[in-house]
Amino acid sequence: MTEVSSLTGRLLVATPALADPNFDRAVVLLLDHDEEGSLGVVLNRPTPVGVGDILEGWADLAGEPGVVFQGGPVSLDSALGVAVVPGDASGETAPLGWRRVHGAIGLVDLEAPPELLASAVGSLRIFAGYAGWGPGQLEDELVEGAWYVVESEPGDVSSPAPERLWREVLRRQRSELAMVATYPDDPSLN
Repeated sequence: MTEVSSLTGRLLVATPALADPNFDRAVVLLLDHDEEGSLGVVLNRPTPVGVGDILEGWADLAGEPGVVFQGGPVSLDSALGVAVVPGDASGETAPLGWRRVHGAIGLVDLEAPPELLASAVGSLRIFAGYAGWGPGQLEDELVEGAWYVVESEPGDVSSPAPERLWREVLRRQRSELAMVATYPDDPSLN
């Protein structure tokens, strides 16, 4: 097997040609990517379920909109917390209950008391389920042109307008990808 260059912390942005309805116009933050596979959460699929409805203690820390997001089609009955901790939280300065993924973005231990993170968290999102790929599966999808891979920014995790995130992420690219942001929702209407 060839060596996999880690894409952990990067964004997968669905191309308009991606036919899987689970990922139509999806923006996925990769939380883990290595030779054993990949795991990420879809950042732009809010649900109508409030965070307080399922994880009452975490509701006050959740950013707007304060709802649970559908992180992907796998394990919809499980929850993942992704939080941005501003500053240089590394090693001994990282708050208890938070593990760095990339830069200021990290995973939250939802079993920990929310008070441990309350003063450190800049923004928090709760995801039901995740997106997962087996060994080599994501690499195959990249070769097929299903995803654009771009750098993430901490604000992507906490976008107050997640329905606009696909276009916003593409628009900020300094390449022809910026033009893809203008791609119509339904090209047959052109």
